Amino acid sequence: MSTRLMDVNDAGKEAISSISDIQLYIDGVFVHADSKETFENISPFTNEPINRVASGDTEDIDQAVKAARKAFKGEWGNLKVKERLAYIYRIADLIDEHIDEIAPLESYDTGLPLSQTKKMVARSAHNFRFYAEMVSSRLVGDVYQVDDEFLNYTIHKPVGIAGLITPWNAPFMLETWKIAPALATGNTVILKPAEWSPLTANRLAEIIDKAGLPDGVFNVVHGYGEKAGAALVAHPDVELISFTGETTTGSEIMKNGADSLKRFSMELGGKSPIIVFDDADLDRALDAATWGIFSFNGERCTANSRLYLHESVADTFVERLKERVQNIIVGDPMREETQVGPLIHKKHYNNVKGYLELAKEEGCEVISGHIPEDMSRGNFIAPTILLNAHNNMRVIQEEIFGPVIAVMTFKEEEEVIELANDVRYGLAGYVWTKDMQRGHRVAQAVDSGMLWVNSQNVRDLRTPFGGSKHSGIGREGGYYAFEFYTEVQIIHVALKDHHIPQFGKK
Repeated sequence: MSTRLMDVNDAGKEAISSISDIQLYIDGVFVHADSKETFENISPFTNEPINRVASGDTEDIDQAVKAARKAFKGEWGNLKVKERLAYIYRIADLIDEHIDEIAPLESYDTGLPLSQTKKMVARSAHNFRFYAEMVSSRLVGDVYQVDDEFLNYTIHKPVGIAGLITPWNAPFMLETWKIAPALATGNTVILKPAEWSPLTANRLAEIIDKAGLPDGVFNVVHGYGEKAGAALVAHPDVELISFTGETTTGSEIMKNGADSLKRFSMELGGKSPIIVFDDADLDRALDAATWGIFSFNGERCTANSRLYLHESVADTFVERLKERVQNIIVGDPMREETQVGPLIHKKHYNNVKGYLELAKEEGCEVISGHIPEDMSRGNFIAPTILLNAHNNMRVIQEEIFGPVIAVMTFKEEEEVIELANDVRYGLAGYVWTKDMQRGHRVAQAVDSGMLWVNSQNVRDLRTPFGGSKHSGIGREGGYYAFEFYTEVQIIHVALKDHHIPQFGKK
């Protein structure tokens, strides 16, 4: 075993050493793609092949849909809620049992630092328990009494087959964010994972298979977005699509699924502002700003990529930010001390590098941290600051999705609100001030689905997650997910013989 795995425990080492080619998981069986085609999964750390992955297409999606429909109409659909939720709790327990394997696989596959993937995987188990509890306690209807004549009440019914298309930046955790509420509310699932991060999606299929769910309840079809993903979106028997990813792709998905009148949940791109006023706790704001953009290797939708500093504190803050950037540990994602690892794929690496060149052309001063010389094979981008930036630059308006933060200054509250809103995205935002009246005021004035005041991105699973403008449509999280994953039916019951017009009666 390579010395680069010295910080990985025995279970993780064994999981990595036993990596084999990946198949699709359809109707309770691991199978080759119908076409027998595969694609190569590449290491972000070495750019060498890890394994090969079955490449699903229209026929595989069709088989998964048939299996999911059979399960929905059959055993899964006829289970009592308590029996269904017992499976959900079982999945959570199995994830806990395998954390030591899953986290290293995630780091190995994506380049995310091991210290971060461990926390992500632990949260993934919690996602299943949380939604089992939510269905038990919060999946309730409303009652509307009309005098003594009518009793009207609502019930929640599963929609049917949930098509889940997930990203590569935190794959295991983000997959469970969608799978847990979809299954807990009684739907069946077809997961189309990102092709750049297949390892833990396959491990999740193995775990759910071990949990013993009825065949067809959960299916995984690996493959390219333009083939497997497009087939899932276009399939007339898939009732809903939940997608997390890039905005242009989300728009295309909605167009392709429109003919079958699917319901969509879209969590798309971001270019989130972090606003630091002159009275802010600068130590904590600095911690939040650096964590918010450089964790997850900068590959996170809610990253605070635009930093707006009040001009009176800007010079001090920037100097301290420069020092932080130089001290951030860039290196092997399998090492515990690593804080920033390699980007997911050479294609994405080249895209981020292109933005850094563009920043220079647009007049920014580009300040980057340090990449060790022995990391030359990987897709490494050092943590980077863009100074002398302005809102009209492309590097401010477009999502870079890497460890790059652009710094700008402001004088007045009204000015920074206008700057913060002057992008097409509206996913998240962050405000730092000790004046809580101003904190609430600015938070409500920023166009974003989510905003944190005096905090980094801390998720509360009970709250809605999603964006405004070009950052998405709909909300998931908490009981808000029920609006998407269930159909609300209203039942009207007459309690007495009320008046009915008698058309045509003589």
